[in-house]
Amino acid sequence: MSSTRTLTHYRTCNLCEAMCGVVIQVEDKHIVSIKGDPHDPLSKGHICPKALALKDVHEDPERLRKPLLKTETGWQEISWKRAFDIAGRRLNNVRNQYGRHAIGTYAGNPNVHHHGNLIFLNMLLGSLRTQNKFSATSNDQLPHMLANLELFGNQALFPVPDIDHSDLFILLGSNPAASNGSLMSAPDMLGRMKSITKRGGKVILIDPRKTETARVASQHIALRPGTDAFLLMGMIHTLFDEGLVEIGRLAANTDGLAQIQLLCSDFSPEKVSALCGVRAKQIRELARELAEAPRGCLFGRMGSCTQEFGGLSLWLVYVVNILTGHLDERGGLMFPKPAADITELAAISGQTGHFDGWQSVTGLPEFNGELPASSMADQILTPGERQIHAMIVVAGNPVLSSPNGRRLEQALEQLDFMVSIDLYLNETSRHADLILPPTSPLEQSHYDLVFNLLAVRNVAKYSPPLFEPPSDARHDWQILLELGYRLQGGTLQQRLRNEASYRLLKLMGPDTIVDLMLRTGPYGTQIPGTSSLGAMIVDVAQDLVSESHPIRKLLDLGPYGASNRSVSKGLCISSLRNYSHGIDLGSLQSCLPGRLYTPGKRINLVPPIYQKDVSRLRKRLEQGLDTREFLLIGRRHVRSNNSWCHNSERLTKGPYRCTLMMHSADAKKLGLNQGDMARVSSRIGSVEIETEIDDGLMRGVVSIPHGWGHHRPGTRQSTASKRPGVSINDLTDDTFVDRLSGTSALNGVPVSICKVGESGQAANKAKASRSRNSKPRVRVSAGSS
Repeated sequence: MSSTRTLTHYRTCNLCEAMCGVVIQVEDKHIVSIKGDPHDPLSKGHICPKALALKDVHEDPERLRKPLLKTETGWQEISWKRAFDIAGRRLNNVRNQYGRHAIGTYAGNPNVHHHGNLIFLNMLLGSLRTQNKFSATSNDQLPHMLANLELFGNQALFPVPDIDHSDLFILLGSNPAASNGSLMSAPDMLGRMKSITKRGGKVILIDPRKTETARVASQHIALRPGTDAFLLMGMIHTLFDEGLVEIGRLAANTDGLAQIQLLCSDFSPEKVSALCGVRAKQIRELARELAEAPRGCLFGRMGSCTQEFGGLSLWLVYVVNILTGHLDERGGLMFPKPAADITELAAISGQTGHFDGWQSVTGLPEFNGELPASSMADQILTPGERQIHAMIVVAGNPVLSSPNGRRLEQALEQLDFMVSIDLYLNETSRHADLILPPTSPLEQSHYDLVFNLLAVRNVAKYSPPLFEPPSDARHDWQILLELGYRLQGGTLQQRLRNEASYRLLKLMGPDTIVDLMLRTGPYGTQIPGTSSLGAMIVDVAQDLVSESHPIRKLLDLGPYGASNRSVSKGLCISSLRNYSHGIDLGSLQSCLPGRLYTPGKRINLVPPIYQKDVSRLRKRLEQGLDTREFLLIGRRHVRSNNSWCHNSERLTKGPYRCTLMMHSADAKKLGLNQGDMARVSSRIGSVEIETEIDDGLMRGVVSIPHGWGHHRPGTRQSTASKRPGVSINDLTDDTFVDRLSGTSALNGVPVSICKVGESGQAANKAKASRSRNSKPRVRVSAGSS
């Protein structure tokens, strides 16, 4: 009898942003164990419960393996050739009939977890040349990217907390205990925050809810949803009022000091206190603590982004750190130096980002070629030259993740054609005419192109595929490349060029492209014995070309570049294969002003778009506090990740998590007890949901988790449908957005609440509250089709 052979595979978990290293043991092509990798230089053995979902997704019998075509008798499996033929013909027909903007696209956030998707999705979008592009960006981090563009000159130049060297860490609208860090790739966030307090430092959490992160925080400050910008203005007012502004070495490269002082003059802590629910004394103390901390930073995340003043809030987060000398300094907000630097590579080709080049039919601005996700239904339903008649959805479930999901469902049903690239028949892909399922994550190689841009320490790691995919399967990048090829048009010469490009890219694949990035990056390969000679050649060449010339920029980026000569060398896919646990490339280092992409490498504290929007903030301050309705916020859980993981039995078992969380005093006022069913209503609809009493919430604030709502018919996710929950985005309003950036206001949504079955005065008040401004476009209860 032959003994069973156990294979051990080292990999990065790609289910969230933390980049935790995992050790996967396989016997007879079955996963028998997934554990944390103690030798991973970033995670050092830490993993969260979601890592086990790698096995669940790969082995899930409901994961799609072959293309599905919607027919009159139901879904039918078809061949890949037929699927691509149908997609190419139908999409080209729509474009020929209505024009290039008639095809819309939506990209979900799983795309940034796969290097193949990132590289080849852009190629597909280049083939389409449509202005109707959407993604999860405008439901998530767009205010960060806009601030990056306006202050640093590049949308992808993210400053992240140097948390491992910080002595004061202030979190605003962030719950890394549940998210594992977001726009801050840092495994074991709880351990990292505990280390701050152990070394005598302090962690301050500012949030409407006493979240899981509060358990390790030194202090929790409750803040009314949607008022982050007022708090920050009060802090800046204090910095100037008490002479605490100290920019430090970046002062010579910073403009707009007098302008920001003038703008904050109307927002004293005493004026903003009542609106944001934080005592004026506390606001002043926050400003003083940050100003006096040798190593500290203020970090804002989802709660600060996805609200009515998200754009202003994230801009002010950066301004506060600059004014207190905590930008690009040890323990403050710093900039990673990734091995494959897509930020630099995009900049060389002139792709640093752009804003408000065109607008949606609702008047919202584009950002980097994308319109806000909240305008997607309007772009489909509104007749005109730019009306969407066909959609391509790539690894996204916007019915559950975008505001007013019910209206979006109605819009998707009116399309002439829709194709989804997805592993599952879910709440969004059920509306498609064609579903193209890619291989599972464990059948693909992995390199983190995006999250190394956000890591709190510079690392690099490549993982080959764990399993060989079936011969009739297709990777995401192969699907995207094939669709892009079939949608290419132009002259005979252009088509011949496209044919050659298609064949070359098909041969190379994403790994070869990443290998080129690594070899030509700061830690790349040098010819042995040429470090001094190469440096001399680069220095001479730089004297011959202008600073803005692409050749000069490529030389700066490469291993011989002046700023890269002290870092380790020799990285490529081949060398990383020899370091299966990954390579530690060192802690974050100061890099400004050299890495700025702004004219003259200067930071303008007050870009015009923000200066103009402050008038909207000032008007809101004059209106004062409105307590007539509850304010709804979302929440996350460490065993969940948007709507991805709910078909995993082990991640959804245990206590029921999709509940309406509210303060006991509010519940008592409404006659609600623990476990009672409540009806929550907004301008656009209503849901019925179980009540959970939690005094960690501010009074007047309620919370429903994000990513649920698996009660829609026609899906194939039986585990998810057993505990479907309700979708918070059946309540979020697609007209309630940050008017500056176009970001969806998913937090601070006004809602009314009553007990299910309630009649009389309270129910009438709830109805009147919903109709005060306008009648709801959609009025449904959770569970209806």
